[in-house]
Amino acid sequence: MREMFLKKTKLLNYGDRPQGIEPSIILLHYTGMESMQAAKDRLTDPKIEVSAHYLIDEDGSIDNLVPEDKRAWHAGIAYWDHETDINSHSIGIEIVNRGHEFGYHPFPVEQMQAVAKLCREIMARHDIVHVLGHSDVAPERKQDPGELFDWEWLSVQGVGLWPDPTVDELEQAKKIARNDYEAGKLFIALGYNPMAAYVDIVTAFHRHYHPKTFLAEVEGVAREQSIARLLSLMRQNRGGI
Repeated sequence: MREMFLKKTKLLNYGDRPQGIEPSIILLHYTGMESMQAAKDRLTDPKIEVSAHYLIDEDGSIDNLVPEDKRAWHAGIAYWDHETDINSHSIGIEIVNRGHEFGYHPFPVEQMQAVAKLCREIMARHDIVHVLGHSDVAPERKQDPGELFDWEWLSVQGVGLWPDPTVDELEQAKKIARNDYEAGKLFIALGYNPMAAYVDIVTAFHRHYHPKTFLAEVEGVAREQSIARLLSLMRQNRGGI
């Protein structure tokens, strides 16, 4: 990988983090716009209250739009693990991709390498607990970074979790998968919003942690493999249930 290059852009689309709050979440988005320049223009427009700490182009170049110690405006109405002010607790990274509206496509290798390197650097500076997608914290209204984003590869680079179910978890999943209520409690325990519709939570989970199921158009149904992956993540994240 060539050395990624970082540009700093001065803008006013941000505020202060509440006193004593340090970022504990890296939140990944896609831009969902027709070009990198269109995304940058929007993220730096003082008339639009939208911003992110970083913008990563398809060639791996990075714009630092907001200082990490400031509160960018990228999450919107969101929730994770009892926290509703996600902007105050996160560092937002926008990844250039046309998105589902304008022609969603796989993320280039150089871009993914830049995402991994930047995330590792952020993790070295802060006590990051979660690496999430926008659809995880807002499953009822967001799809990004989507099912083509390679979360599994990213986890191999040391960024984020990826499920690896044990035999016991696969067996346990057979019972839980028969009961949406019990499955729903586990999704909420992992961090998903208890007020979100179950089908939206499961769809967001599939986009992130079981994309083959999502791409097979098995949306909103948590079957045994999905539940086993959920149990694996809970074990990694919280030491089991």
